[in-house]
Order: sequence, then structure tokens, then C-alpha cells
Amino acid sequence: QGRLVESGGGLVQSGGSLRLSCEGSGRSFGFNTMGWFRQLPGKGREFIASITYSSEHTSYAESVKGRFAISRDKAKNSVYLQMNSLNAEDTAVYTCAADSSVLRDKATTQAEDFDFWGQGTQVIVSS
Repeated sequence: QGRLVESGGGLVQSGGSLRLSCEGSGRSFGFNTMGWFRQLPGKGREFIASITYSSEHTSYAESVKGRFAISRDKAKNSVYLQMNSLNAEDTAVYTCAADSSVLRDKATTQAEDFDFWGQGTQVIVSS
């Protein structure tokens, strides 16, 4: 029943920043691990970041460590991705996802652990 909708994508110059938002509806994702992935047409899905329900644990891909930050607001049933120091390699469609397993309670990096997915928001970095 749940749905995830991303927003905040757009065109940004190299070195700039963007903040992506993912709003949940239809159900509460408050006890779910949330994650962000990115993908180019015809390419595989790449893990970016994830965060546990308590926000005590996070995971990041090596390519974005120190530049991206994942956070969440349970009251708004939302998760965010702050992206700084963007470069051309960050150009992709960014998708948020939820792991509905309340027993796992892990900032998983595995796409197979997520069972709710948004449709994505486009990020284009010009240089």
C-alpha cells in the first residue's frame, strides 16, 4: 500500500549542491531502513546511502562519502539526501527505497533488501 515519491532533482553546475526529498504515503515508514540508489539508462542500480529507523546507523558508498549525507524526519514520513561537491559522475536518476523488515534493523547496502521503491528524480550535473 505504501508509496514513495522523490523530489528536488534538477540541473546544477559542477561543484554545486542539491537536496533530494522522498515523501512516504499510504503507510508509515518510521520503523523502516530507508535508502537512496542511483541509475543511468541501461545501467545497473548503484547503492548510495541508507539509514536505520533510529538514525543511529548509516551506510554510504565510497564514491559519495564526505560529500553526501542521508537523514530522515519520521514526523514527516520522509528521508533526505544532501548532495554537495557534485560532479559529472553524479548525473543519474536518484531513487529512494524502504526496507519493510522491522527485524533487520540494519543500514543495509543490498538492493534486494528493499521492497518499496520510488520512481526517481533526475539529477544532471553540468561541467
